[in-house]
Amino acid sequence: MEHFFNYSRRKSSVVHIGNTPLGGDNPIRIQSMANVSTMDTDAAVRQAIRMIEAGSEYVRFTAQGEREARNLGVIRKQLNEAGYTTPLVADIHFNPRAADAAAEEVEKVRINPGNYVDKVKTFDLLEYTDEEYAAELQKIRDRFVPFLNICKAHGTAIRIGVNHGSLSDRIMSRYGDTPEGMVASCMEFLRICRDENFPDVVISIKASNTVVMVKTVRLLVRTMEAEDMHYPLHLGVTEAGDGEDGRIKSAVGIGTLLSDGIGDTIRVSLSEDPEAEIPVARKLVDYILEREGHEPIEASPASGYDPVYADRRSSRATEGIGGNFPPVVISDRSNGDFEFDYASLPDYIYIGKEDPDNLPDSFRLLVDAHFWKERPNAYPFFIASEVEELKNYSTPLKFIRLTYSDLTDRVIEVLKQDKSVIVVLSTYHRNGVGAQRAAMHRLLAAGCDVPVILHRDYRETDVEALQLKSAADFGTLLLDGFGDGIMLHNEGCEAMTTDSCMFGILQATRTRISKTEYISCPSCGRTLYDLQTTIARIKEATSHLKGLKIGIMGCIVNGPGEMADADYGYVGAGKNRISLYKGKECVLKNIPEEEAVERLIQLIKENGDWVN
Repeated sequence: MEHFFNYSRRKSSVVHIGNTPLGGDNPIRIQSMANVSTMDTDAAVRQAIRMIEAGSEYVRFTAQGEREARNLGVIRKQLNEAGYTTPLVADIHFNPRAADAAAEEVEKVRINPGNYVDKVKTFDLLEYTDEEYAAELQKIRDRFVPFLNICKAHGTAIRIGVNHGSLSDRIMSRYGDTPEGMVASCMEFLRICRDENFPDVVISIKASNTVVMVKTVRLLVRTMEAEDMHYPLHLGVTEAGDGEDGRIKSAVGIGTLLSDGIGDTIRVSLSEDPEAEIPVARKLVDYILEREGHEPIEASPASGYDPVYADRRSSRATEGIGGNFPPVVISDRSNGDFEFDYASLPDYIYIGKEDPDNLPDSFRLLVDAHFWKERPNAYPFFIASEVEELKNYSTPLKFIRLTYSDLTDRVIEVLKQDKSVIVVLSTYHRNGVGAQRAAMHRLLAAGCDVPVILHRDYRETDVEALQLKSAADFGTLLLDGFGDGIMLHNEGCEAMTTDSCMFGILQATRTRISKTEYISCPSCGRTLYDLQTTIARIKEATSHLKGLKIGIMGCIVNGPGEMADADYGYVGAGKNRISLYKGKECVLKNIPEEEAVERLIQLIKENGDWVN
């Protein structure tokens, strides 16, 4: 677990993908996926060029059948003639023959273990004897090995791409809808690749749930290491959505794993134009790579801590902070900005030395200790040099800002003794995540159950950069099980923007739900309706339904599975046709697209989940 404190990239094997190798010491590659029809050659070529010029190092197209797979060869030829040699990737579901054809046309083929040989997902519980299960694995081998031989003959790489939403009924029946099942699905195919001496393999394990995604990738890496496998990893959060939510959710999932040193290529799956994904991915990768060569952090993992199966750290409950309470949001308003969005009010406001007289008494204020005056809604805020002054203040809550280096034995003794203290954990280290992880492990090892607010300080005028950086930093620690709240300070953006960002991060880590959850795919050539416009219409109608989860999916490939924990689903069923789901059950099939949003609203109302 040394990499938890000191950044270094995982040592992966090199995979040859056309003229752009992946893994090993190669850069972390950026990629995206086209959303036009693969049979519309002109549109496909134009979009590929836009993606390449935006910085995409691989361009993926869907190939539903052999016809689409063969047309990728035409697209490849036209791109070559135009001077673009960026590798193309075929995305295959349900159709091994299409994979065979694509392997002869493009540089890389993605297959999905959940639907490569196994039957279409029905959510049925199937019973297999060990002999029957082994026979199913032999079926996979019998079909997969000829495909690998085609890839060997043409120098084609493959990606084994497991999606949480498309695990086979066979895997689900044995392992359940679990990280262990996703890893098992992947390992079945990896072992065949190893047996067949086929090294050009990339792996991805994706989910729309960042908790599941991070846990599963960490488990996969551990499982591969146990079998001496070092294949490179493709990272992504499926169905991340658009706008602020999509960027934060992607940065939480991808950023956490990149912080671990895991990941050789990434795709930020936004429900936007493919070329819009590239600069987002580039900013995220560049930010994580700033940690390279940082000053070493001397730290040791706490005994018994397991990053794969990390639960929330046990802390004492203090006036609604810590314990089993959801993480709190502390808004830094020490710059005098007292404009608020009353739909998402922070729990506490840090005002520093300010003493505004225009704030309601219902606001709970944090005031620098030397300026603090006793009143019901104000609490003193200390710095590390004032730790011995804590005992002189008799208040229900006291906050003290500390860094990892401040956590001496004496300070930890004070934190244990004074049950009214809350730590605001800051960092000035270039690898801030590593330093804050080290601090949390120091507290764990010392048996100190003080509640901890995670604090970060940025200077970003670019809102997108703030979203990505803060989501990657806070998200990593929250998914590690650390943090009883978050506090974000930024010079350069309105305070309401930072508040929105904090609530978005807690939502993306599923530690605190404060708004409607949208699970929306980025669309691809299989999508036969206007996804972006539809998402906007659904959001406009339902954004007030706090806590409700709505899946908005382009097609059935991952739709029903990826939104399995959604309350309602809107899934493309054909040209301008939509099917609506209540949970996993399809309740309305093939309704006209123009009626579908209103029918979705009616469905929500009929089931008692609508509020005005």
